[in-house]
Amino acid sequence: PKVNTPQVTIQRPTSMYGVNKVAGELLCQYYFEKFGVDTRSVRFPGLISHIKEPGGGTTDYAVDIYFKAVREGQYSSFIAKDTFMDMMFMEDAINAIIQLMEADGVKLINRNAYNLSAMSIEPEMVKEAIQEYYPDFKLDYDVDPVRQSIADSWPN
Repeated sequence: PKVNTPQVTIQRPTSMYGVNKVAGELLCQYYFEKFGVDTRSVRFPGLISHIKEPGGGTTDYAVDIYFKAVREGQYSSFIAKDTFMDMMFMEDAINAIIQLMEADGVKLINRNAYNLSAMSIEPEMVKEAIQEYYPDFKLDYDVDPVRQSIADSWPN
């Protein structure tokens, strides 16, 4: 299901990244069950950092838009208006990793991966937040069909 996706569900990723992620999760489960290896993993949403430049991924618009706002005063989004995607600030992601690593393994239910999320945003919401500090900031859209199809395939 796209909304309120359960922790354990049928997964049929459509990108090489997704296929490899699921394979890694299944290997974690296998090594835990077969050999008792203490495996712990997370499924991150898009990560937003003020330090790390975007790398070209589907959620990277949410990072690139800030850099472009400061440097150029405008941004052309490759993700369509009203496309909501889950995001998380890098500091919160690091804290989540630390909490999982410090958790008592006996209490862990899943040994493949835990879903993480902090907020669900779309480009217009980011634009409005930026315009509080940069009122002349402009946002337009030049949607990349490949990245848009990936975004549309993800759960909310």
